[in-house]
Parts: sequence; structure tokens; C-alpha cells
Amino acid sequence: MSETIGFTIDGRPVRARPGQTILEAADAAGIYIPRLCAHRELHPFGACRVCTVKVNGRPQAACTMPAAEGMVVESNTPELTEHRRRLIEMLFVEGNHYCMFCEKSGNCELQALAYRFGITAPRYPYLFPNRDVDASHPDVLLDRNRCVLCARCVRASQQLDGKNVFQFVGRGANKTLWVNAERELADTNLDVRDRAVDVCPVGCILRKRQGYTIPIGRRRYDHEPIGSDIERAGAARGA
Repeated sequence: MSETIGFTIDGRPVRARPGQTILEAADAAGIYIPRLCAHRELHPFGACRVCTVKVNGRPQAACTMPAAEGMVVESNTPELTEHRRRLIEMLFVEGNHYCMFCEKSGNCELQALAYRFGITAPRYPYLFPNRDVDASHPDVLLDRNRCVLCARCVRASQQLDGKNVFQFVGRGANKTLWVNAERELADTNLDVRDRAVDVCPVGCILRKRQGYTIPIGRRRYDHEPIGSDIERAGAARGA
């Protein structure tokens, strides 16, 4: 039995270890597939669908789909680019995202995806939902207006911190992030050092008193598009 699996992504040969997902194999090969809910330290979840690719002509989430011998994966196509652009736009209008005033600006993955896809303004009407801001915790702010329901904090709290601080309540348009307490975040056992605080891709979970310690111009996505680190590593390896 072969120790690796061979398949193609946009015509490029890729090798994967048994059990690797398409997204993991693509990262190892230096091919960036956009994603939002996926995180290298967390189990795949498949919530955002920004990583949707076509596998042998059928749509699949690259973060959950295992690599298989001989599969033909399409990622960088006009159809999938438009699909991802629409998903990103819907995430903006379904929340209250004010990038100019957000402490996460420049480090926000949602904002960085919008820049990568050339989105200057969504095509859909803004919903302007009425969502709670929880500032009860002495060291952590929870702003549900910016939540994109990626479940990174939920998974990190369980899988990395050994806790259960965050969870979702409600369904459909009423689904929202909640905390494991009678009232508010201060009543949970969340610690400012928890990984659940670090993994949020947007400005929903923030450490207090640190929002602007990194000046504009020195933030992660100020000069390079999101995914550049993966593509640069692939180019250095000659992928």
C-alpha cells in the first residue's frame, strides 16, 4: 500500500498522507484554499463553506473532505470565486461589522478575505441585527455583533482548554453565540489566557486593553493578502 495519496488541485499534482483532508494537503503543497471556520489546531467543522471546492465535479468542503487517490479537485475557478464572494458578503450583512472602528482591523480574517476577493461593499441589504455586547468579564470582551458562527471558540474551549465556555443557542436566523453561565461571561470559568480567546477570526472575542497595541501598518494583513504565507512557503519549496 502506498504511503501517500496522489490527486490534483487545479491541475497541479498533490500528495497527501492517508487521513489528511484536501485543505491540509493543499496547505502542505503551498496551495491556498480560502477558509474561515477551519483552524489547524481544531477538528474540522465545515460551517462557513468558504473552502468549498469541486471534487470530481461535485461541491465539497475542503476542510472536511478526506483526500483520495486520483480525485480531481477544482478550487480556483470563476464559479467558486463567485460562490466564496457571495458567502463573504452575506457574513458582512448578517452582522454588524464596522471595520474602520474595529480593534481587529488588519488582523481580521473576514476583512482580509474581503480584500483578497476585491469586495468593497456587499451587494445585499444590511440586516442590522440587534445583538448583545457582553463586557462583564474583567479581561475579555464578547461582541456578538461581529460573530460569524464559525464555532472556533466553541471547539477551542472544548478541545484545547478542556472547558465548555461557549456554545450556540437558537436556530436559523436566531442562532447566536452564548456562554455557559446563568447570566454573562464573567460568570464562566473563562481565563484571558485560554486558547478560545485567541482563535476568533473576527472581532467578536477580544482581550481588553490590547486592541490598538499593534499600530496600523504593522498588522498581519496590512501589506500581504490572507493566504500569502501558505503560497510563499509553497513557492520556496518549489511546489
